[in-house]
Amino acid sequence: MTLLARLTADPGADAGSWIAEHLAELRESVATNGAVLVRGLALPDRAAAVAAVRAVIGEGMAEREGFAPRDCHAPGVYSSSHWPADQPQCMHHELSYASSAPGLLAFACVTPPATGGVTGLADAAAVLRDLPVELVERFERHGWQLTRSYNPLVGTAWQDAFGTADRAEVERYCAENGLTADWHPDGALTTAQTRPAVRTHPGTGERVWFNQIAFLNEWTMEPAVREFLVAEFGPEGLPFNTFTGDGSPLDKDTVDLINDVYEKHTVREPWQRGNLMVVDNLRVAHSREPYQGDREILVGLGEPVRF
Repeated sequence: MTLLARLTADPGADAGSWIAEHLAELRESVATNGAVLVRGLALPDRAAAVAAVRAVIGEGMAEREGFAPRDCHAPGVYSSSHWPADQPQCMHHELSYASSAPGLLAFACVTPPATGGVTGLADAAAVLRDLPVELVERFERHGWQLTRSYNPLVGTAWQDAFGTADRAEVERYCAENGLTADWHPDGALTTAQTRPAVRTHPGTGERVWFNQIAFLNEWTMEPAVREFLVAEFGPEGLPFNTFTGDGSPLDKDTVDLINDVYEKHTVREPWQRGNLMVVDNLRVAHSREPYQGDREILVGLGEPVRF
């Protein structure tokens, strides 16, 4: 497996027609390699990019429990997360903390950044093999825990994350999907969930490191951001944080080690206007690097997998 295969369309090829003609080839390439990048398509505007993404993912799935705001452009098709341009989004698998995650992602580049902004990719099976055995065994034994504190000042409002302003509906969702939900007198919400850190890919049978342990941990935050949030909300009021599944905190060295192993396996390809990238979300982790200038990358969530 090469991780990221590359295909080139005729320059300016109509995206919809090209995808319809080559969809089987795209799917086969993703199944073989994990991800495929198509260059040369005509994606002149957002509407064309939305149509291209939908042609790949089909019906799409709605995002629930998103950790950062984003705009919905069509069923299953979203903007990139609204995340500060100067701060990275470390390696993760989309919705790996949820009970349902997309099996397939499709990214379309409407506007490439002036500099940076790469969506890096990493082979989740290779990452698992390179992590220390004792660390993997600990997370396999206990799983990993994600805690979230929804407040009106930072991150995503709970109404947006759960797609409803009805507290009873949020409580129903949490009960059905293995989350605890605690309401505070000021209307803030705290949730916690414990998930496996290692999954078996339903198609290949590979064991993969499938989680967001390092990305959503306090030690991956910029130090100044972390210090501000701790001072403002207290260590238990961070918008998100991760732990070993038994609730044990993670030290900075452990989080840095995981990110270092990801870095060892990261593949990078700069965005160009009209690029289309299709990714197996279970086999391949992705990141977003800091950038300058405008950047518009749409993402489609498809083929949901229920765990």
